[in-house]
Amino acid sequence: MAAALGGSEESSLESEESARRSTGPVGCWESELASVQHCLKFVLKLKDEFVCPVCRGVVLNPQQNSCGHIYCFHCLQGLLESSAPSSPVCPVDGAVITPAEVFQDNCCKREISSLEVFCTNLPACTQVVTLHRLQEHLRSCQYEQLQCTNPGCRAALQRRHLHEHLTNTCPQRMELCPHCRQPHRLSLIQDHVQSSCPDVEVDCPNSCSQKVPRHQLTEHMESCPELLVDCSYKKFGCFVQDKRRNVKLHEDAAVNRHMLLVLESNTHLEQQVEVLQEGALQRQQEVQTDSLLLAGLQRRIRPLLQQSINHEHVVSAAQGTLSRQEDALSAVQLDTQQVSRVLGPGLEELEQLRKSLDAVMQDVSAAEALKEHLGNLEENLKHHSGLLDLHATQLSHNKQHLQELEATSYDGKLIWKIQDFGKRKEAEVKGQPPCLSSCPPGRCGYKMAIKAYLNGDGEGRGTHLSLYVVLMPGDFDALLPWPFRQTVSLSVLDQSGAGNHRSLSFRPDPTSKSFQQPKAESGSNIAVGFSCFIPLNKLETPHNAVYVKDDTMFVKVKVDVSGLDHL
Repeated sequence: MAAALGGSEESSLESEESARRSTGPVGCWESELASVQHCLKFVLKLKDEFVCPVCRGVVLNPQQNSCGHIYCFHCLQGLLESSAPSSPVCPVDGAVITPAEVFQDNCCKREISSLEVFCTNLPACTQVVTLHRLQEHLRSCQYEQLQCTNPGCRAALQRRHLHEHLTNTCPQRMELCPHCRQPHRLSLIQDHVQSSCPDVEVDCPNSCSQKVPRHQLTEHMESCPELLVDCSYKKFGCFVQDKRRNVKLHEDAAVNRHMLLVLESNTHLEQQVEVLQEGALQRQQEVQTDSLLLAGLQRRIRPLLQQSINHEHVVSAAQGTLSRQEDALSAVQLDTQQVSRVLGPGLEELEQLRKSLDAVMQDVSAAEALKEHLGNLEENLKHHSGLLDLHATQLSHNKQHLQELEATSYDGKLIWKIQDFGKRKEAEVKGQPPCLSSCPPGRCGYKMAIKAYLNGDGEGRGTHLSLYVVLMPGDFDALLPWPFRQTVSLSVLDQSGAGNHRSLSFRPDPTSKSFQQPKAESGSNIAVGFSCFIPLNKLETPHNAVYVKDDTMFVKVKVDVSGLDHL
């Protein structure tokens, strides 16, 4: 037997599969009561037949043996598993328990569900409700212990005090800053006011007497009287530096000195202007001298220009003579061509035809060689394409076979590691494909797949983890007994080391289509399992176990292989 996550079912099977999921062996209210099963106080004394002989608590989802005694569903499954491979016995009278004779006692279940119990918050809450309504009452009971929802607060209070705690007394609640009116965690408001609130008035860092809002400090520095500044006449030679108010007094008191500095600066500038004027006059004189030299050079160039003109006339005459000689040569060439045309037109035609015929023959030979080469290439391409398709098919078959070998189980047990739990659950919430899937292998046994809905399915959508199994067409179905009758147990494993695994089991109904031999054309049978396997809050934050650790969850499937002959 091998187990893995199964593929998606055909749309025509959806309605029948949903109906199957809603009839799991353990109801939601019964699974929720498992944690308080031994703390219940009934109004009337609980009858002995309603006490589970295994766990000594009230029977939840009663299962009756042939000897007439009633057990909790999960207690009976644990008894069956712990006694394998030998047959289990009833702890009351020692009678052998035959799994095929165990059935769900719905009459007893209705009677137990209508028993009246006190609220588990007794004596604070004296409410009396029927057993199957207890969890519904606890969801609104004002004395129920609840965890504070403010991040960082670990306080647990009764529901009636929770609102007051959240709004007025919780040290982790959100409050408005008295200065900027922005919300901050109460425990952090003091640090916010002291270090970062922009509207808090703070002392000037220059120790002036003013207090300014923190966000206006930069603007204040431009006018702070205690800031060290330079005298505004620094560029004229006054290097006094002091607090702004003292510099202002200095500027008012040292007007005469500043005027002298300005006059000295002006005198220096005038001297620089005179030096520049003298330099400009000298440059002007140099320009005049260069102009006289240029005029002399122009007078010397004129005769040279006249000689150049004369040389151009000589060159022009020589070009005319050369042109006349070229015309005469052209006439001679024309006469020669006329004589050639008269003497040998037939020879030229014959030569041209011969050259054309040779060129055509070469083109035909090249075309035939190219056609033959293209034919060879096409045959090679077909051959290689066939080989490539054959290798691709073989590689796909080998890959599938390898996956099946890796996931094959030969003892009826398989542990499935589901990683990225949070991301996959969030993907289901957003509407992406809700079930995880993997290759469903098998060898010489039933081919079975596990389906997991991390955000729940059917009745358990949004509140519970849902687990199912589905039978799929296998290579050895013709050699196996049908319908499928082996007991199947699904478990979520505790990773804390305490061994508090969460397990539920079912025995197949031989009349159900889900356990008949799968047909190849349908792909797989209808999935069967538990839509309310475990509440999500107990899965992710249990009290005495760790089911999700490092964003990873382990699911175990166990099939009772007793009575099956190995092929």
